[in-house]
Amino acid sequence: MSLNSNYYCSVLKICTETRNIAQAKKIHCHILRTIKDPETFLLNNLVNAYSKLGDLTYARNVFDKIPQPNLFSWNTILFTYSKSGCLSEMKDIFNRMPKHDGVSWNSLISGYASRGLVTDAVKGYRSMLRYGGADLNRITFSSMLILSSSQECFDLGRQIHGQIVKLGFGSYVFVCCPLMDMYSKAGFVYDAKRVFDETPERNVVMYNTMITGLLRYGMVEDSWWLFHSMQEKDSISWTTMITGLTQNGLYREAIDLFREMRIEGLAMDQFTFGSMLTGCGGLIAPKEGKQVHAFVIRTNHQDNVFVGSALVDMYCKCKLITSAEAVFKRMTQKNVVSWTALLVGYGQNGYSEEAIRIFRDMQRNGVTPDYYTLGSVISSCANLASLEEGAQFHGQAIVSGLFFFTTVSNALVTLYSKCGSTEDANRLFNEMNFRDEVSWTALISGYSQFGKADETIGLFQKMLAHGLKPDEVTFVGVLSACSRAGLVEKGYQYFESMVKEHGITPVVDHYTCMIDLLSRAGRLEEARRFINKMPMPPDAIGWSTLLSSCRLHGDLEIGKWAAASFQELEPHNPVGYILLSSIYAAKGKWDHVSELRRGMRIKGVRKEPGCSWIKYKGKVHIFSADDQTSPFLDQIYAELEELNHKMVEEGYVPDLSYVLHDVEESQKTKMLTYHSERLAIAFGLIFIPPGLPIRIVKNLRVCGDCHNATKIISKITRREILVRDAVRFHLFKDGTCSCGDFW
Repeated sequence: MSLNSNYYCSVLKICTETRNIAQAKKIHCHILRTIKDPETFLLNNLVNAYSKLGDLTYARNVFDKIPQPNLFSWNTILFTYSKSGCLSEMKDIFNRMPKHDGVSWNSLISGYASRGLVTDAVKGYRSMLRYGGADLNRITFSSMLILSSSQECFDLGRQIHGQIVKLGFGSYVFVCCPLMDMYSKAGFVYDAKRVFDETPERNVVMYNTMITGLLRYGMVEDSWWLFHSMQEKDSISWTTMITGLTQNGLYREAIDLFREMRIEGLAMDQFTFGSMLTGCGGLIAPKEGKQVHAFVIRTNHQDNVFVGSALVDMYCKCKLITSAEAVFKRMTQKNVVSWTALLVGYGQNGYSEEAIRIFRDMQRNGVTPDYYTLGSVISSCANLASLEEGAQFHGQAIVSGLFFFTTVSNALVTLYSKCGSTEDANRLFNEMNFRDEVSWTALISGYSQFGKADETIGLFQKMLAHGLKPDEVTFVGVLSACSRAGLVEKGYQYFESMVKEHGITPVVDHYTCMIDLLSRAGRLEEARRFINKMPMPPDAIGWSTLLSSCRLHGDLEIGKWAAASFQELEPHNPVGYILLSSIYAAKGKWDHVSELRRGMRIKGVRKEPGCSWIKYKGKVHIFSADDQTSPFLDQIYAELEELNHKMVEEGYVPDLSYVLHDVEESQKTKMLTYHSERLAIAFGLIFIPPGLPIRIVKNLRVCGDCHNATKIISKITRREILVRDAVRFHLFKDGTCSCGDFW
């Protein structure tokens, strides 16, 4: 080899290392001008340089000009096509080669394997066994094992393992690591452990691989033992352990291990920080999360999109939405994960409209949503009972092909269920190619919240018949259905079976359903005894449910007890005071009503102003009681006046006990007439075309008189009226409500 060739090869190596293709082309031109017949060695280096710099055209042009290519020349261009995925060119070069060695066969096999082409890779492997068996090496077996693992061809992996043992490669760490990984991904963690134990010399990579496999299947104690038995640990060892602990829900242990890692002074990467932030979010530990954030900044990882997305997710889970927004805005790079983290955070923290806005912004920024993003934004539409926008996303799911992902289909079933379109929800459910527990639960909950007890219970029995395991949410739906249908004994049976047959420990939501079940049936004393036996106190919904029943059945004694308990639980929640006031008002005890109001003023408890809103042509119209701000006021009041006459003809008598003011009866009637939900309903009757349901959202609980009035309005107008209040959904149709007489 000449001095010139040696010099040019050195310079080309520098160009490759610095990723400077322009300089490499200048060197190429200089070679052509100064060397008449370049040596094969130099031309091979040129092919190799262009290959590593990603210019396949130049690499092939140089190769074609080599007068007498040697085996290294052929292998270089073969490897270039193999690595870049140009498989037809790879196959053509391989077939033209006058001779093959181990590098040639491995390039062919890895080219097919890296693209997941199992049949072609196996065919190449068998040909190698037949014609080049002597060239089999650890790279060959590693490529085949990685293929078996990635494509879940575990039988193939076992066959390869047999040949590894037969040919004496079982002690090579480079082979044993992918072999262990293949077995652990297949669920054969003990086979992976056997490979680990039988390998005479283990390095840190083998330990890390084995720890990953153990943690994947929840074998935390074994992984701890293995981790502590390591004589040498690298950053990956610590990160692997931290990640596995978070995946197994052991967030506090993950945080403690992270602190130890810092003390050891080991370098941390994006995966360390990502797992650590997941742990802080899972534990809802904002203090620790902020400390990790500070460490992220000190180590200059704040511009990493993976870490930035994890920070957004952590702050959202800790309910620090403002901090999540700030991190998101400062991110220099954002991908679909970043946008989805913020979108999901908004939705889970009750900001569904903001979640939809973020989705629109994401699309305007040219980021294509994945199935998880689309499912999340559809869930936000479901929370808002916004069928119009949800239907648009349904169309997008069909056009994009994401509809067939179970996450998206489940969200759509939930959307139509919550919006009262249970027929559409049922149709979508039946069209799904695959249904998981969430699919069944979504439809069960949909039927339940609209009072369809027979359908709910029937679907639940079908779910069990299909061998699917119900979860906590499923039983909330079933118990709610029993409650609304007055099936007290059946409700008790399901409550007991939840524990005895399905091993589910009841949470406060299940106990609230049981309180609702007994309260609706008028069994208030039994409800009190049930509450006294509960392992935890009822939440605000549980107490308000019991108080509403006391109002309905006129039980002042239990009402006072429930109100006192409610006020002890949430002293500044006005609902307990208001519901007790309504019981006093119904009995004409206005002195007690006044006393309660004085108590609220002294304690600084304020009743949230009631408002209702309805969406029409993309715009939200908001109404408050006795509203005087709407530009359509005259039309709305005229519509209400006409409705009132027809309602009286249908036998409507205002329940004046729901007016908590000691005023004249005529004034009370007027106050009820102009409640915010009635103004919104009148707007809907004027502007929403006949045949379409009227959808109302109210920030507070619908009062009993408005509940009764809306039933009559639905009968008079022959319209479906869907009202979502602070407690539940109500579907009014033909003079009935999905929740019955109890609101």
